[in-house]
Amino acid sequence: MKDRFPWLALGMGLLIAILLLLAGALDSDQGPRLPLLTMLILSEFGVVVTAVGAYAGSRRLVQRGLDRPTLLAVIGCLMLSAGLATLGFRLWPGWTLG
Repeated sequence: MKDRFPWLALGMGLLIAILLLLAGALDSDQGPRLPLLTMLILSEFGVVVTAVGAYAGSRRLVQRGLDRPTLLAVIGCLMLSAGLATLGFRLWPGWTLG
């Protein structure tokens, strides 16, 4: 199970990101289709799951040596964790990138 967790975390993170985007997290024209608190909880859960997936994968890389599939899962989890964190910040009303 430990060997597969980075891939499971990556898949869960992708599903959460797709759900948030389909729910209108970035669409300011029509407004969100889910309540704000629900989208924030989903975003935070996605960040935590993908960050733990990246940590578990990096520990596996250190213990067993470099292998390409685990490295891809770790990089994917890190990128998705950062993306979900940014999306969570952008959900707050009045928050801007500048």
